[in-house]
Amino acid sequence: MNSSAPSVATPRMGFGLGSRLSLMMFLQYAIWGAWLPLLYPFLKNYRKFEPDEIGWLFMAGGFGAILGPFIAGQVADRLFNTEKFLGLSHIAGAVVVWFLGDATNFWVFLGLSLMYSVIYAPTIALTNSLAFHHMPDRDRDFGWVRLWGTVGWIVVGIGIGQWLLHTHTPAGVSAAEESLAQATGMQDAFRLSAILGVLMGLYCFSLPKTPPQKGEEHFAFLETGREIKRNPLLILFLLAIPVSMIHQFYFVYTSQFIGEYQNNFEGFESSINKVFGVGGGGLMTIGQMSEIVVLFLIPFIASKWSRKSLLAIGLGAYALRMFLFSQIGWLNATLGIPDVVILVAGVSLHGLCFGCFIFVAFMVVDEETTKDVKATAQNLFNLVIVGVGIILGSYIASNVMGPLTMIEVLKDGQPVIENGTPLMKRDWSLLFSVPLYAALACLVILLAFYPSRKSPVGSSSS
Repeated sequence: MNSSAPSVATPRMGFGLGSRLSLMMFLQYAIWGAWLPLLYPFLKNYRKFEPDEIGWLFMAGGFGAILGPFIAGQVADRLFNTEKFLGLSHIAGAVVVWFLGDATNFWVFLGLSLMYSVIYAPTIALTNSLAFHHMPDRDRDFGWVRLWGTVGWIVVGIGIGQWLLHTHTPAGVSAAEESLAQATGMQDAFRLSAILGVLMGLYCFSLPKTPPQKGEEHFAFLETGREIKRNPLLILFLLAIPVSMIHQFYFVYTSQFIGEYQNNFEGFESSINKVFGVGGGGLMTIGQMSEIVVLFLIPFIASKWSRKSLLAIGLGAYALRMFLFSQIGWLNATLGIPDVVILVAGVSLHGLCFGCFIFVAFMVVDEETTKDVKATAQNLFNLVIVGVGIILGSYIASNVMGPLTMIEVLKDGQPVIENGTPLMKRDWSLLFSVPLYAALACLVILLAFYPSRKSPVGSSSS
């Protein structure tokens, strides 16, 4: 055969398959986005849990995610159809998250959180694996499908924000009373998540059949372990831990950080609340909107730019976002940039953070592993992102940096005393400086050790 003969074009995915996978992604991330951005203010302002207790509750998601992927990856790669496993998992998760919103005792909330994370965390990677399995061209098709997960997150985020604004924001009360009323209404976010979970579970049984693969090893994770010992997977898995920790700083604190500014918006800035609602979660969906733009562009640039370049852009965006948050006071006082502009700019960088690092990293994992262990490899990487990184990130963000960044409120140079104790506030500049420097360190490591090549060795798009 003439080596110069043109290659056969990869067939298009088709509207039918594309719409089915897109709806899967929409529901997958709407379930999570309904309550995750609001979890910290809900636990702090409504449940009145202590800071170290909140830290453990955020870590619960990580502990469960460590166990879940080994079970789910083994089942999906070796024993059970992926779509059936997803259906059963989401229905079970819906039951748990419904009761999670009603739990008032810390230990009950912790136990339910662990249970839910074991059930839900593996489904993130398994929806990726199912989509990769059926797409004709991963680089071309996955971005279009995955962006519908972002749309789902946006829709529920704005919906919950509007619900809180119109039904749980009383007029003529103090800022503390307003925050408490909004936090009380956040209980409805768990109920919405449960309803969406049941819908997702039933829908999964209609997804394309994705049978288990047969490989050399009976236990898929043993075979996967051998494959991730080489670059670029080795450096990618190592970087994923601190990047997930940086990510956790964002999700633990940003809704409270933004919410404090939102409750003081006046004039034009107050119109932002009319669109996105209150509580911080609605405004944070601007990040998901920018994520849609990035995911839309990924299919056009994935074949032209090296994976290293895209990952570096993502890490640079992490650093810039934390710089904007940590220096919001200085930027406003020195350069006159309005707070709302800085907040929107910082949140908007989420698109580059997620799209160019997390999203591209999952693509690399799929590219660099053999067909029979792809689901397990996706779950192992998900374990690092949603498991190990969340545990360490939650502990450092809540249990270590949480107490260290609380400072006394001063008036005329003297501490403000309330109920016999000094009134405290958070030093946001110090808090967000920690993930800022961590992101810069990760960027240096990536540039120094990640291999520079545009396409994976011996990969296929199936």
